[in-house]
Amino acid sequence: MNFSFFELSLPDDDPVYTLKKVMEELDFSGLLANCSDKGRTGYNPIMMYAVVTYANMRGIRSVDCIVDLCERDHAFIWLTRGQKPKRNAFYDFKNRKLTSDVLDDLNYQFMRRLQKEGLVTLKELFIDGTKIEANANRYTFVWRGSINYHLAGLLDSIDQLFEKYNSFLQENDYGTKYELGNAQMFVIEGMDKVREVIEKNRKRKLVKHKKLSNNRIIEIDNCSPLEIRKLQNNLTMIADNEGIEFVYGKGKRKPALQQLHKELEQCGKRLMEYKECFEIMGKNRNSYSKTDLETTFMRMKEDHMLNGQLKPAYNVQIAVENYYIVHGYVSSDRTDYNTLIPVLEKHKNAFGSILEEVTADSGYCSEKNLLYLKRNEISSYIKLQDHEKRKTRAYSEDISKYYNMRTGIFEDEQFYICHDGRELRHLRTESKEQDGYTQTFEVYGCADCSGCEHKARCLYKYDAEKDAEKNKVMKINEQWEELKERSHANIQSERGILKRQTRSIQTEGHFGDIKENENFRRFNYRSADKAYKEFMLYAIGRNINKYHRFLYEKLRKFEGKTA
Repeated sequence: MNFSFFELSLPDDDPVYTLKKVMEELDFSGLLANCSDKGRTGYNPIMMYAVVTYANMRGIRSVDCIVDLCERDHAFIWLTRGQKPKRNAFYDFKNRKLTSDVLDDLNYQFMRRLQKEGLVTLKELFIDGTKIEANANRYTFVWRGSINYHLAGLLDSIDQLFEKYNSFLQENDYGTKYELGNAQMFVIEGMDKVREVIEKNRKRKLVKHKKLSNNRIIEIDNCSPLEIRKLQNNLTMIADNEGIEFVYGKGKRKPALQQLHKELEQCGKRLMEYKECFEIMGKNRNSYSKTDLETTFMRMKEDHMLNGQLKPAYNVQIAVENYYIVHGYVSSDRTDYNTLIPVLEKHKNAFGSILEEVTADSGYCSEKNLLYLKRNEISSYIKLQDHEKRKTRAYSEDISKYYNMRTGIFEDEQFYICHDGRELRHLRTESKEQDGYTQTFEVYGCADCSGCEHKARCLYKYDAEKDAEKNKVMKINEQWEELKERSHANIQSERGILKRQTRSIQTEGHFGDIKENENFRRFNYRSADKAYKEFMLYAIGRNINKYHRFLYEKLRKFEGKTA
């Protein structure tokens, strides 16, 4: 780009000059590859990127505001060299030319520059997340529990229709005449437990108790609307061969065959709608919005109705080092458990296996995440979920927990000794699969707990009459416990305490600035990809602003507390 269009009457330390300095060393080959040289010549994509980035540096995300500034603001006129791109040009640039991969590549190029200048090392990351409201209507929700309830009623209707269909064939002897078999009801996994919850909720409604959760995943792959369609085709064939005419309009009585055909058609349409809802929702979500199918309804801190209402939102993650946002990640997951590994994989693919330390809060503490860090030789400074509970007296005096028991070894096999001096031997090994990950539990049990005076404190929900013959059994995930103890030891160290303080300052500081000062509380675009691009453009603008402040010594590298 040729920036010498005219001299700007701006101060020498204006951020637009820092933007020029940064862009002169970036490689835009990825962006230019997305631009066609056919047809009419459009605006220079590098110039468009400069304008959009500078707008985000000024906290402006609205395209209409950017168009207005390109006509009135000196800095924007200087960047566009006097051209006046309209809103369609910006939408085309953002939606078609500026892809997420190109945006990540430009951000990583800038990070490598900062690494050379000693402003970041890319060897440690401070990770945190927040929820930002999606550009979706708050009242267009689809809930898994509601679909389960209506699906149960629909399947009952389909079962009755299949019986009605079979009896219709038998009564009129159409089955043998046209060699048609009986309709078989679908086999559905998980529906029995859903029906149990529905019945319990009906009873709880009478006594005005809170409803039980009904978000169980139902396997309805076998429920094919095509099977219902085959039955409709059979009825149509019978009507054609028997000379039964379908009648329409008011005052005309429809034959039994036509009524059955219509009921099957309605049930098939409803079943197709429910299958589409489950397909959109997937197995990892319990809700979505009709206006933005990739959003999930989440509990936000901003409650406009003051009744704990859920809003459609995205879970936005940032990985920060020395005030710079190294990575951004936009997820539809309500929790932070499943967002850590994708962020670390992005770091590995961009910069190689140079990451040494990760600091995050207790929302990221899971066996899957800690095991990933261990296998990749990354030090974990992740606070445990029971971090505060471990400081209490009740935690250290709970005799029912394995960590307050003594251990012994007999024939190379470990056993536990309870508060009463009885041995809990190893019984078996159990495994549990969750979210594509298998957990392994070692089960220990006492052979005889009769006569133990500590039974009420040792057994969970002990009832002297019902649990008189019950013995102590406990499950221990030894790998998970080992990973937790290692991470807990790290955060309790002097270095770990410093890192926890640093994480709070850097990540929470970003979110406080973004949501409170800049009022970035809602996305302007729909779909996860467009929301990600909107956030990353904003993050790149913030990064260049930070770099500008470092250059003019308005900001210094974070050193943390020395004592």
